[in-house]
Amino acid sequence: MKHVKGRAAVLLASVASVALIATAASAQTLKIAVPTFLTGGSAPAFGIPAKNGVELILKGINEGTLPAPYNSVGLAGRKAEPLFYDEMGGGTKQVTELRNKAQKEKVDMIVGYISSGTCAAVARVAEEVKLLTIMTVCGTPRVFEELVKEPKYVFRTVAHGTGNNTGAAHYAAKMLKDELKDGYIGLNQNYAWGQDSWRDFNLAMGEIAPDVKPAKKQQFPKLFSGQYGSEISALLRAKQKVVHSSFWGGDLEAFLAQGTARGLFKRKTFIFTVGETVAYRLGKKFPSGQLVGTRGPYGIYAVGIDTPLNNWFQKNYREIYKEPPSQPSYQYAQGVLAAKYAYDKAMKDNGGKFPTTDQVIAALRGATFTSIAGTVEMALSHGHQAITEDRWGLTAYDEEKGELVVKDVLVLGAKCVNPPDGVESVPWLKGGMKGAKCG
Repeated sequence: MKHVKGRAAVLLASVASVALIATAASAQTLKIAVPTFLTGGSAPAFGIPAKNGVELILKGINEGTLPAPYNSVGLAGRKAEPLFYDEMGGGTKQVTELRNKAQKEKVDMIVGYISSGTCAAVARVAEEVKLLTIMTVCGTPRVFEELVKEPKYVFRTVAHGTGNNTGAAHYAAKMLKDELKDGYIGLNQNYAWGQDSWRDFNLAMGEIAPDVKPAKKQQFPKLFSGQYGSEISALLRAKQKVVHSSFWGGDLEAFLAQGTARGLFKRKTFIFTVGETVAYRLGKKFPSGQLVGTRGPYGIYAVGIDTPLNNWFQKNYREIYKEPPSQPSYQYAQGVLAAKYAYDKAMKDNGGKFPTTDQVIAALRGATFTSIAGTVEMALSHGHQAITEDRWGLTAYDEEKGELVVKDVLVLGAKCVNPPDGVESVPWLKGGMKGAKCG
């Protein structure tokens, strides 16, 4: 009996030891919750490429195989585990998901979100539950200009929609003078993103090209309507040759198919502010001679940017996923790189010790860091909102490469298309874009 009890004690001690080791190992892994569209019409063009971007960049970080300055293993030495979950379901569902991730699953941070509606819904809650949240795609300026004016935990590592639409206006005024002789017209989804996008483009055009006037009537179809016969008919009848559109996801793909069938893109030049997201997917089916935006040097605009990090990303993404990386792939990966930058810097500032969340936040606030194909400045909203350069060009299919490319590209500096810190977007646009520094 003594022998049996002794063996049992040894076994219990061994189990306890293994449990302690497992707990310690778990404590050495950072948990990153990653919301993205895994189902629905936005998954193919946005959600899945975003997921791929996170998987690839985290693989490089965990293995220490990224080029400098990110060639150390992990975030402050700790490997990271992504916890992907679906962004489908609307703002209320995503608020619940965020609370669960913070309070029950005890994640270290969130990196993600695509929809502007989602970001608007979760921004205040992320501050309330004190969860480091790095927003990666959503473009509404309202996140920091209306909802969270004094942020601590929420960051956005991509430029917002105002910079993108201002860049589009600069391109149109400079490169589409003949097409703009009869003015321009808008086709945007009837909710905050579509309305804000049209507002910003229209205000920017009013300052950059005041003699060019918008049509009196604009098209604002219902979100996710899927059928655009009447809108296409109206555009075909309109005298304006330039059309501004912030369509995205399944709506954009449906509109492109229906418009192509009726010859719309042979008669009109579209400014698709989110168009790059479906460009690779559609390939030859994407109409040539149209403008596509990415809110920075991402996706189709990153091809040919010769930096070690971009070359690594392009090569590995194409090899693993058998397609080129698009805008969301870059933007989600950029959010993860922002986290690595902040963790590594905070550890260095902390004398080599693993940093606290507050120290990580302090390291990211107001930072300028190297991204995959450019530089990100956390320059607005008390250092929580990024600005980047903006790029615009016209689509063309390259038979030799076998993929869509852009030509006649115009690169606009970050401080040309974004308001200065402390100035909100609409007042900046209405006030003549004072402080803009355009080369």
